Amino acid sequence: MTHFIEVFFQAFPLLMDGLKFTLELAIISIIFGLGIGMLIGIFRVYGGKFSYTLSTAYVELIRGTPLLVQLFILYFSLPQIGIHLSPFVASVISFSLNSGAYQAEYIRGAIQSVEKGQMKAAFSIGMTKWQSIRLVIMPQALRKVIPSWTNEFVYLIKYTSLAYLVGVPELTAQGEFAASRNFEFMNVFSGVALVYLFVILIVTWLFSNLEKKVKIPGV
Repeated sequence: MTHFIEVFFQAFPLLMDGLKFTLELAIISIIFGLGIGMLIGIFRVYGGKFSYTLSTAYVELIRGTPLLVQLFILYFSLPQIGIHLSPFVASVISFSLNSGAYQAEYIRGAIQSVEKGQMKAAFSIGMTKWQSIRLVIMPQALRKVIPSWTNEFVYLIKYTSLAYLVGVPELTAQGEFAASRNFEFMNVFSGVALVYLFVILIVTWLFSNLEKKVKIPGV
C-alpha cells in the first residue's frame, strides 16, 4: 500500500494534466450533444416527414456504428479529402455527435412523457406550436431527462479515454506515459481508475442535487 501511494503521487502531476483534457472533452461534448439532442429530439416528435426522416436516420446511423470508428473516420479518413482536424477537435466532434444521438432519444422519451393535454392547454391560451414546445413542454421534459444526463455524462467521461488513440493527452494517455517511465503499470493504472471513480462520484452527486432542486412538486 505504501508503495502504491508513493507511485501514485509520483504520477499525480501527469494525471492531473490529463484530467484537464478529460474534463474539457466531456464538458464540451455534453454541451454540444445537448444542443444536437434537443433539436433532433424535437424533430422526432413534432417535425414534419422530412425532418423526422433525417433526424431518425442520424440517430440510427450514430447509434449503429462504434464511437471509435466514428473517431477514426474524422481523424484518419477526412485528411484524404483535404480536411485536417486536430486530435482534440476530432474527438470533440465525434463525442458530441455520438452524445447528441443518445441525448435525442432521452429527450424524445421525456417529451412524450409530458401529458398531451399540456400542449392543448397552451394552444387554448393563444400560444403557437413552437411557443408551446419552448415554454411549456421543454421545461418539463428537461427536468425529467436529468437522470439520463447523469448516465450520459458518466459515459462521456469514460469514453474520453478513446481520444488517447488519436493523440489527445487525456487521463489514460498520461497514465500510460507515467507507467512507461517507471514500469509500474499496475500501480499507475490503479491510480488512474481511482481518479476516474472519484470524478464520476462527484458528477453523480452534483446531478443528483440538481435533480432534487428542479424537481416538479407532486410529479
